[in-house]
Amino acid sequence: MGTYGDRGNARVLERRLAWRDLPGEVVEIAAGEPIPSTLDVYVIGGAEDVPQTLAAEGLGASGPAIEQALDGGSVMLAVCAGFQLLGTTYVRTDGKAVPGLGLVEAATVAGPHRRIGEVVVDTGRVGVGLLSGFENHAGITTLAPGTEPLGAVRTGSGNGDGRDGAYQDRRLVATYLHGPVLARNPALADLLLSWVTGPLPPLDDDMADRLRAERLGAAASRPRWRRS
Repeated sequence: MGTYGDRGNARVLERRLAWRDLPGEVVEIAAGEPIPSTLDVYVIGGAEDVPQTLAAEGLGASGPAIEQALDGGSVMLAVCAGFQLLGTTYVRTDGKAVPGLGLVEAATVAGPHRRIGEVVVDTGRVGVGLLSGFENHAGITTLAPGTEPLGAVRTGSGNGDGRDGAYQDRRLVATYLHGPVLARNPALADLLLSWVTGPLPPLDDDMADRLRAERLGAAASRPRWRRS
């Protein structure tokens, strides 16, 4: 799944490795293909209802392999529909309930309207400052008690309760932020990579930082979070 340019997240990770003279390869898994348990980072993007349901069927068959990989030290980034698929269940806009992978204790239902526009998330303990992104979804996601969000929403909707995404230390980041989120927020990209490679030397991120500042400024004119 790669709606709204989310496949760009994988390319960002590959490029930030290459700029440091570190090896990296993007492996695309087509619909119907088994997902290997040997990858270092798994990236799942967004999609509309029908491809999301098809992806759920394919991912369901590969669930044990993905869980085995994460338990072995692999990392996952899941965006929007990808985030919903990691939960225990989600309900589509047509009312059909679809089981998720159960990697995150979260359930999603369709809200009364779509949430579209710029989002700002304060990551707090995660430690990468403010995240800039763009949301376009109807989902309202409820995290189970004890499940940590990625951060607190300052502008936009995110999960629908003042928080965005989910976070598992050195293992998993889930979010509603498109952009692609890693292109807008290189610090988050490097955090994910560092969980695999260890500490990374800094890069000149002047252009990315200017984009991030411009998008954060644009978000300032959008209403702050309110309960959906």
